[in-house]
Amino acid sequence: MSYNTPNTLKYTKEHEWVSIENDIALVGITDFAQSQLGDIVFIELPEVGSDVKQGGSFGVVESIKSVSDLYSPLDGEVTEVNNQLEDEPELCNNSPYDSWIIKIKLSNSSQIDELLDSSSYENLCQ
Repeated sequence: MSYNTPNTLKYTKEHEWVSIENDIALVGITDFAQSQLGDIVFIELPEVGSDVKQGGSFGVVESIKSVSDLYSPLDGEVTEVNNQLEDEPELCNNSPYDSWIIKIKLSNSSQIDELLDSSSYENLCQ
């Protein structure tokens, strides 16, 4: 089965996608992640202003199958959360790349080089 992995994004081994514009990173879960989770029923969002560390948990996604931590792809500060997901967590199933979860103001942009490109991420998912 093939999954949508846009080549304009970066990816983590924990199945988050990242879109970077200037020093702000949009973070969400990948098409592969949402398909493995099944129907998403709840997303726990971090507080705006909280610090996140690369590889550290920033929230939780709960589906009918399981509960999984969400991991920050980069160090920084949460500048915005997608509050729409509190009422409509299923948006992460319906359109995972339009349904960002948090925005992070980066504190170490060199970490971007550690993220996976789309072909590396596709290989990981096979």
